[in-house]
Amino acid sequence: MNFFKRAWLNVWAKKGRSVLLILVSSAILMFVLAGLLIRSAAVKATETAKTDAGATMTLSANRQAAFKKIQSSSSSSSSTSSRPKLTLTPVKLSDAKSIANLSNIKSYNVTSSTTANAKSYDTVSTSTGMGGNSSGGPGMKSTSSSSGDTQIDGVTSTALTTDFTDSQSKITKGRGIKASDKGTNNVVIEKELASQNNLTVGDTMTIKETTGSKSTLKVKVVGIYKASSTSSASAGPMSTDPANTIYASYTLANTIKGSKYAGTADSVTFNVTNPAKASATKKAGNKLISSKYSLSTDDSSYQSIKASMNNVEGFANKIVWLVAIAGTIILALIVILMIRERRFEIGVLLSLGEARWKIVAQFFTEMLMVIVIALAIAGVGGKFVGNQLGSQLVSQSTTTQTTSSSTSGQPGGSGQPGGSGSSGMHGGAGGPGSTTSSAKTKNPDLEIAVSAVDLAELGGFGLAITFLSIMIASGGILRLEPKKVLIS
Repeated sequence: MNFFKRAWLNVWAKKGRSVLLILVSSAILMFVLAGLLIRSAAVKATETAKTDAGATMTLSANRQAAFKKIQSSSSSSSSTSSRPKLTLTPVKLSDAKSIANLSNIKSYNVTSSTTANAKSYDTVSTSTGMGGNSSGGPGMKSTSSSSGDTQIDGVTSTALTTDFTDSQSKITKGRGIKASDKGTNNVVIEKELASQNNLTVGDTMTIKETTGSKSTLKVKVVGIYKASSTSSASAGPMSTDPANTIYASYTLANTIKGSKYAGTADSVTFNVTNPAKASATKKAGNKLISSKYSLSTDDSSYQSIKASMNNVEGFANKIVWLVAIAGTIILALIVILMIRERRFEIGVLLSLGEARWKIVAQFFTEMLMVIVIALAIAGVGGKFVGNQLGSQLVSQSTTTQTTSSSTSGQPGGSGQPGGSGSSGMHGGAGGPGSTTSSAKTKNPDLEIAVSAVDLAELGGFGLAITFLSIMIASGGILRLEPKKVLIS
């Protein structure tokens, strides 16, 4: 009798045993498929992170070089009456444009910050801030000759700044600053400042420079934004209220600073197309700039997501192999018990002259029929199991990453150049106009989807598990003697 036919008759006749094998095989393959789906989704999530998470490079003055220059000047100078001042070199936009032409640069944002004094409006005051009080009225004088009560954040585009990309600030009326605002006096003001002074889109404001001739400038409101509710809480005791921050084109900020700052910036942030190549892009960029500048990278969002997804992928691989090994052992034990019950059948077949390999092939065919049905069941239930396990793994990995991560400021420290606005209200690094990556990184949800490739890979695992199980269990068949079997 053909061993294919014998296999079919045996599977059909032993329905209880066949159902048991189908259930066990389905459970094994379901978890194998879940591991394969999670691994595949983690790889896709890592690839997606290259474009969604992004990375930045920041070109700014080299503070370390400036400090070394001060130290060398101090050691060579015999006079103790005068101390050398820290002078940071403004970034030339011509140098920034040469970096922007690199192949891995998607866009860039110029940042130039300074301060000015309110002339035709009242600033928003806080109990801990240094801004002018609301009773000062128009034309109020600043308490400092070099530090104004209004922060001017000059940018190429507000859409490229972190506060707006992370939705910490949102445009509520009008529009944000665009690249087309270069050379204009267009500004975007905060909602509280606009409400306090009854200002709306289209109105004009007058500000007063803090140094030099201290001339006045009229600016036009083209948009109103709302800062996040945490802005006031995060402002330090020496800071003006965040509502007094005005966004403008970097050219307007440079005009307020003075003519010598034309064509310069405090820092320039470049958005990198492929975060995986951020280091190579930085290396190429360093060749285009002098030692006066510092080029730093920030791909923390991408690295965080990549590390999280690598952890998930690693867990998924462990699931696949552990389940595959355990499944092989379980199926092998079941088949061994099944073969021990069929010793008489095997002895009859051997006495009739049936080849041993055909008997092994019959058992393999029986298991193959079971595996085909189990594959169909696993294909339906594997996605559900994969979603549950994937969500749990991402949650655990995210918790681990959040615990180990720390908040960092803008790379390279975009301290403002000496001169007007060098003591900006936000001081140092990472003001509202900064374009550093947010410390809060949201890991992407795993998109679990069953594809033909996953089913083919699952089928391969199923065949391998079945083959190993049959070969392990069939070792005794090759040693059986028909006469001894029939006598016993």
